[in-house]
Parts: sequence; C-alpha cells; structure tokens
Amino acid sequence: MHITKDLVAASATPLVLGILADGESYGYAILKQIGDLSGGRLEWTDGLLYPLLHRLERLGHVESVWRGPEGGRRRKYYRITDQGLGELAEQRRQWSAVVDALQNIWNDAQSSGPRLAWEG
Repeated sequence: MHITKDLVAASATPLVLGILADGESYGYAILKQIGDLSGGRLEWTDGLLYPLLHRLERLGHVESVWRGPEGGRRRKYYRITDQGLGELAEQRRQWSAVVDALQNIWNDAQSSGPRLAWEG
C-alpha cells in the first residue's frame, strides 16, 4: 500500500515525538522503529527524518547529544523535552478528533450506502 506524501508529512511529528516519549533514540533506530510499527507500510528516508528532527530541536521539542563508544562510531541521540511532551499531548488531541470524524463519516457511509452526488 502506498501512503501519500501529505499523510506521511502530517503524521511525522506525532510519530517521532511518540517514539521519543518512550526513551531517547538515534536516527537509524527511529527509522527502523517507524518501519516496524507500521508493518513496513511507512518507509521513511534520512531526507524526511533528519530535517524533522532538526526542526523539532529548533522548536524546543527535542534535545540531542552526541555519544559513542571509545573508538566506535558516534551517534546523535535525541530525547523529548517537557515542551515536546506537551506538544505530543496536543498532537494526540488533534489526531483523535480527526480519527473520530473519519470513523463517523465512514460508519455513516456504510450504513446508508452510496449516495449519488448528482441527481437529475
């Protein structure tokens, strides 16, 4: 199934903040978790994730720190801030309203059957 760019973009912030609410993580692990949580239907690229993480950092929703083992590859770890937790709560409220509206529309359409847009 292909998920449109508009829907991916709209869901990106709550997905990343939700993942980081469970604990700090780094880019590749976030990409993998999004793929796993979506059953492989969401396949993000670095080009989507890193600009989003940088924007969330500029907004104060996440913080980052470079870490790595001695002699190993360093990674930039991200963690959600208190401000980010507030934003996640707001995103949840908004998404809940959208999901409820869609469910109501779809349930209504199922129970009443197809409607003709133009009756002549």
